[in-house]
Amino acid sequence: MTQTAFSTLNLKPELLSNLSTLDYKEMTPIQAQSLPIILQHKDVIAQAKTGSGKTAAFGLGLLHNLDVKRFRIQSLVLCPTRELADQVAKEIRKLARSIHNIKVLTLCGGLPFGPQIGSLEHGAHIVVGTPGRIQDHLIKGRLDLSNLNTFVLDEADRMLEMGFQDAIDDIIEQMPTDRQTLLFSATYPPQIKSIANRIMRSPETVKAESQHSESTIKQHFYRISNDEQRLTAVRQLLMQHQPESCVIFANTKRETQQIADDLADYGFSAIGLHGDLEQRDRDQTLVRFANKSTSVLVATDVAARGLDIDALDLVINYHLSFDPEVHVHRIGRTGRAGSEGVACSLFSDKDVTKIIALEDYLGQSIQDESLPPMSVLDQPIYSPKMATLRIDGGKKQKVRPGDILGALTGDKTIAGSSIGKIHRFDFCSYVAVSKEMANQALKKLENGKIKGRQFRVWRVR
Repeated sequence: MTQTAFSTLNLKPELLSNLSTLDYKEMTPIQAQSLPIILQHKDVIAQAKTGSGKTAAFGLGLLHNLDVKRFRIQSLVLCPTRELADQVAKEIRKLARSIHNIKVLTLCGGLPFGPQIGSLEHGAHIVVGTPGRIQDHLIKGRLDLSNLNTFVLDEADRMLEMGFQDAIDDIIEQMPTDRQTLLFSATYPPQIKSIANRIMRSPETVKAESQHSESTIKQHFYRISNDEQRLTAVRQLLMQHQPESCVIFANTKRETQQIADDLADYGFSAIGLHGDLEQRDRDQTLVRFANKSTSVLVATDVAARGLDIDALDLVINYHLSFDPEVHVHRIGRTGRAGSEGVACSLFSDKDVTKIIALEDYLGQSIQDESLPPMSVLDQPIYSPKMATLRIDGGKKQKVRPGDILGALTGDKTIAGSSIGKIHRFDFCSYVAVSKEMANQALKKLENGKIKGRQFRVWRVR
């Protein structure tokens, strides 16, 4: 038995049993460093990036602390975005599968208050949410944190960047001082140290280094002279690599949408992700990128942080980040799980300070390369292999992924291999279908029934 085996931990037997069924055997570095301390009920500051396994680290800790018989809110996890909160809640539910009657409630902005109020009236053990919405429920007296024993700040640096400091302070005032506080952050700016000093008791600090080595991520740097050439360079890189999934990182919301619009005008399958999007548009954008019916996602760091994005074929830094740690976090989204990734960064003579800081951080000299030849732009622009259909029926209508799959493939005129990812929301669902079968699938769903009902269906473009 290795020292990093989950079985070496003093966890509740039902949690260990469930980890075995999930095939969770070996702890990741951040889990191995933080979990033994968390299980001793000590406060912990953990520096770890997305994809490091941090959710399981604090998730197992709060589940171990939980008394299921006390139907009170005992744990609160704060996240910067609804997408991350949804992911965290889903992971905690998975980790808790062997413990009966645990209720995990998600409270996030961008959604109606009514259903959340109803859920709160029925009670919960664990709440996962965004600071603004949690603060709203506390102000209205709908949320009671007096029984809290575990408080988690996930992606704390991004919450502070997004201006949630005051909301976090208000929330903390409503919870007992006698609690365990776990702070997880990808970077450790001065604001994090300040908040830790105020809200934590003798915390122990652990840090997991990035698991992405030079051998798994190939970095390329390209010098450009102006913004016009910057966009052309992106087109050259996209045509050279023709990635099935690529994220382009931009530094501002306005820039993000402009790049996405410009690439779309040139014929690329590109969409923007930033804080100004309505929640429905944001959800749809993420679905289309996750199911590979859109190839290019242009995003700000705040928008892309914590998103459940599979290993990417390519990451492009349209502008270099101001923070070298953020740069490493960006490129770490490609080349995961041992696969080889490619990261391309554009810079100009104005970026000399950023280049020097990045060289110091990486411990290596940065050499610029030649861009792909302009002739690549003469090729036909590649397009995704999948299309997305939206169905006006979701969880509230008891529509399951199997129901959608059955409606499409039941008569065997459409093969199961033509169907991609299926995403469900409360009142709608999305299904990815191969482009050559998209029109046939659309007609089948329009004219057929799902669970004995007809639903409105259309193709998302």
